[in-house]
Amino acid sequence: MTGSHPGKASTPAPLTGPAAPCWVNLMTRDLGSAQEFYGAVLGWNFRPGKLGQEFSVARRGDVPVAGIGAVATAYRVAVAWTPYFAVADADAAASRIRERSGTVAVGPLALGKGRGALAADRDGAVFGIWERTEPATSPPTPDDHSHAWLRLHTRNAFDAAIFYGQVLDWASGRPGCCEVSYEKDEVIVDCDGRRLVRIGSGAVEAAPDPLVRPHWQVYFPVTDVAATVAAAREYGGSLVEQRPLTQGTEATLLDPDGGLFTVTDVRGISAGDSG
Repeated sequence: MTGSHPGKASTPAPLTGPAAPCWVNLMTRDLGSAQEFYGAVLGWNFRPGKLGQEFSVARRGDVPVAGIGAVATAYRVAVAWTPYFAVADADAAASRIRERSGTVAVGPLALGKGRGALAADRDGAVFGIWERTEPATSPPTPDDHSHAWLRLHTRNAFDAAIFYGQVLDWASGRPGCCEVSYEKDEVIVDCDGRRLVRIGSGAVEAAPDPLVRPHWQVYFPVTDVAATVAAAREYGGSLVEQRPLTQGTEATLLDPDGGLFTVTDVRGISAGDSG
């Protein structure tokens, strides 16, 4: 977890802070296979997690960037990348989710240096909440770019913004809270002056295509999208979709176990394509 740099408005916010995305986690079936794939594709190295032998922490150099847990079978959930949002009180946030017709599937329970829960919003998009109970010890994010950022594909962006705003205290006026604005047909969430999340309408709950159903999409910055796509294919993944950016390209990929994620050209950050 890292601090933020308010002066760099074009860079996505680090995954940290009150009411801001604090972590991304892959729920998969086989830890060894996932480590082999993401190590080759994104250049990560791995260290054992503190949650047991089925968990590891992915690092870019010495910096923790994501968690991987071989828990999809045990929890009876789909293989997926999931964002966890920081909250001041996990029990209170879980109650707010239920009160607003969301679902809390697991927890709150002890999770790393805090307490967390796995939930879904009222349109079915899966996310987590996480309450830190111990001080952060991670090194700072490098200044060039953040580890990841998020996009929510949902049925109605404005309804979703109200749901998450009430659950996570977005636009509450409290110190450190995220701010909400509107850009064309999207809801934009900024934290400390940095673009954090885009929320877009148009998802269809019953659609057979996972790209069309409501879901949180995790974006990872890379320096060479084409090379990343080639590595993903070489190690058993597949290309789902590719599109041009103002600078560079981005590509949505499936890992061999079915985990959906997007890699985006780090040059697009300065051009305003991020998030």
